[in-house]
Amino acid sequence: MQDGKHVILCCDDDADVLDSMRMILEANGYAMVSARSAEEGLKAYKASRPDLVIVDLMMEEVDAGTAFVRELKALGSQVPVYMLSSVGDDLHAEIDSGDLGLAGIFQKPVNSEALLKVLKTKLKK
Repeated sequence: MQDGKHVILCCDDDADVLDSMRMILEANGYAMVSARSAEEGLKAYKASRPDLVIVDLMMEEVDAGTAFVRELKALGSQVPVYMLSSVGDDLHAEIDSGDLGLAGIFQKPVNSEALLKVLKTKLKK
């Protein structure tokens, strides 16, 4: 938490996605930390200790999102991690979300109501 607000780390190489996520999150009482690559995401994770992470599947490299999630797990992270994807339902065939320990998957564009419902449930806000 930061200033009484849950901190959400959003990691995506698309500035428009980060901007829209920031508008949704901050308008609903969350603090957002952003990163535009997996490397930036790891630094931001260590610096901010977020309450929840949302990471794009495909950033600078095709599997950057999954590599990022594996790095978080190697650090011993217990923070819920959600994958962001524009791949659609085929994502479940491409990655093993159970193996990665993902809390869930959001499809782009993110439905703000669904996002806020998940955050409220996961973070007990």
